[in-house]
Amino acid sequence: MTRVLVVEDDPQLVRALVINLQARQYGVDSAPDGATALRLAADRRPDVVLLDLGLPDMDGVRVIRGLRGWSRMPILVLSARQTSEEKVAALDAGADDFVTKPFSMNELLARLRAAVRRTEQQPVPPATTRVGTADFTIDLLAKKLVRDGHDVRLTPTEWQLLEILVTHPGKLVTQRQLLQEVWGVSQSGKTNYLRVYMAQLRRKLERDPSSPRYLITEAGMGYRFEP
Repeated sequence: MTRVLVVEDDPQLVRALVINLQARQYGVDSAPDGATALRLAADRRPDVVLLDLGLPDMDGVRVIRGLRGWSRMPILVLSARQTSEEKVAALDAGADDFVTKPFSMNELLARLRAAVRRTEQQPVPPATTRVGTADFTIDLLAKKLVRDGHDVRLTPTEWQLLEILVTHPGKLVTQRQLLQEVWGVSQSGKTNYLRVYMAQLRRKLERDPSSPRYLITEAGMGYRFEP
């Protein structure tokens, strides 16, 4: 049974989430604040976390960082915050997806299923396991990225995107291919997902994210990794 930790201080929303998740055979734990969430996550080891950013005791970004200190479990943020800066902060801290309130329960459940699928899939070892450039090195098997002598942390979704691109050096990978491989066929039209995550990757890899050297956009088509 897949276990979900719901971190939310709105009791009505918690009740709705618990009912819908249990009806679909998920095991559910809930926490009304960040401290309880971190304790439950360590004790219960959930498979997925649904996390509100506006918690009464601490900002949800702190919870993400706390979880990422020891776990790579998928974290789906549920938040009424809509500015790009707040979304970037959550993704940069290690969140895997961002769902804006109010949301459709069907959409949330679809994203939850996609997150679970990604963790269950056993990746085929890539033919190229180490990639080196003038600015950074990537070890795909160890999931290790080093830039300027320092480790750079990527989220699981960022790693998936980067692995697809760097194992096809110099080749166009279409938006549709990336969306289907990372998020599933049902999300193949959500190009805004790609824009957010590619912007995140450029911030972490490129010297000048506004004029990328390695992660190249092919307008209207997709992206290309230029080693």
